[in-house]
Amino acid sequence: MGKAAILSKNYKMRWWTLVVIAISVLVVVLDSTIVNIALPTLQRELGATFADLQWMINIYIMIFAALMLSTGALGDRIGRKKMLQAGIILFGISSLFASMANTSGGLILWRAIMGVGGAMMLPATLAIITNVFPREERGKAIGVWAGLNGIGIALGPIIGGVIIENLNWNWIFLVNIPITVIALAAGLFLIPESRDPNPKKLDILGTLLSSAALALLVFGLIKGSDWGWTNPGVLGSLAGAVVAGLLFMLWERKTENPMLEMVFFKNARFSAGVFSVSMMALSMIGITFGLTLYMQFVAGYTALETGVRFVPLALGVFIGAGSSDKVVEKLGTTKVITLGYLGTALILLAASFWEVNTAYWQLGILFFFFGFFLGYIAAPATTAVMGALPEARAGIGSAMNTVSRMVAGSIGVATLGSILSSLYTSNFNSGINVVTGLPVEVIEASSESVGAAVTIAESLPVGASEALLTVAKESFMDAWQIMAFISLSLCVIGALIVVRVMPPRYEPVNEPATIVAEVDK
Repeated sequence: MGKAAILSKNYKMRWWTLVVIAISVLVVVLDSTIVNIALPTLQRELGATFADLQWMINIYIMIFAALMLSTGALGDRIGRKKMLQAGIILFGISSLFASMANTSGGLILWRAIMGVGGAMMLPATLAIITNVFPREERGKAIGVWAGLNGIGIALGPIIGGVIIENLNWNWIFLVNIPITVIALAAGLFLIPESRDPNPKKLDILGTLLSSAALALLVFGLIKGSDWGWTNPGVLGSLAGAVVAGLLFMLWERKTENPMLEMVFFKNARFSAGVFSVSMMALSMIGITFGLTLYMQFVAGYTALETGVRFVPLALGVFIGAGSSDKVVEKLGTTKVITLGYLGTALILLAASFWEVNTAYWQLGILFFFFGFFLGYIAAPATTAVMGALPEARAGIGSAMNTVSRMVAGSIGVATLGSILSSLYTSNFNSGINVVTGLPVEVIEASSESVGAAVTIAESLPVGASEALLTVAKESFMDAWQIMAFISLSLCVIGALIVVRVMPPRYEPVNEPATIVAEVDK
């Protein structure tokens, strides 16, 4: 089959290709949230310590982030379809073994391997979209890709809650098996192969340095809130990340075959796109962390009820991201992303006025528009990142897009989470002074978090319980208001910088490259 016929076939099948990509994206994103619901059950069933539970979550995130740049670059070299399908196989096999784990250590090991599989899959999905969709349709396809990330995040707690209530914890991982089998089988026929037609030599040192920098950074951010930011281990990890990152950038500027060309950042559209994705994640993930605490400990919803009530947010992301390409055609990328930031800022302003007993219908409306405006940032920014690079380097572009979002999200949880915690403790210690009759140890334990206060209140007499809950919930809401204003400020800063830096329209890349397409033999 000639090259023209292959390209014609790929074009005709492009929407079916997107369906397979959607399934692959969904299983990766689902797994980042579905396990959280099972943590209490895993603690009972496997005798896991609190540290074990943290590692079950964190090891997946850390490995995923650390390998993203490397797998993106490798996919450009050996083929994005090969990388995606290898990742699907590894993810499915490790999910199966995770479901059979009978110790905490065994489950942590298989979660780490699942992180490797996820890191192989996600950059390849966006790179394949860039390859099979022409530029005039790429914004819509990337919008669907971005929207599915939001859907997956919301579905994770819902599916996890249903499984825990009706089945056993093993199904948290077994549910991945049929999804990966479908994605693998359909991908054999519906995903075309593509790669860099002029692959460079492997940048082994760059791979090691980037992986080390990202792993150390994410580890330091994750453990900082647990061990304290002055802990030697945390400081050493963050310092090591800075050193490894600087060495990586120096090496990439020096080597003849860099994994990530530093010249990409001279492209204003690429840099502004990466910045937009990062700033969005920084403000969004910090605020959604606080939202989860609000819904469960202040509003009093269960984990499953909380997941269900986040559906409007996920739908908002999906609709906003999916429709943003049409608005970009009329207004340009700069105005749409700016609109997304300013719209998100207005929603956060409204959210700062929430009270302990705010009705859910009001929350649900704001959730939807919060997601909608986030979609107006995510999809156009991702399209800008991918469009600013030669198509042959789509894998590394996809990886850079995802890495920047994950690292910024980790920073958001670490910093905004710490601010929320500190403000809560300060407010609680001030407010509890008017309450009499509570033991000192109850006050000290309740000052740590609103979750601790709610748990402790369950064992107290009615009067003391109500007094403690009133102070704890009001203290949280006062802290929430400050956090909402901080996130609002980040959105305004993001809008101002995008207006100044982001080119409104796509401009042809200076280094055009032809993608090699081939039929599996």
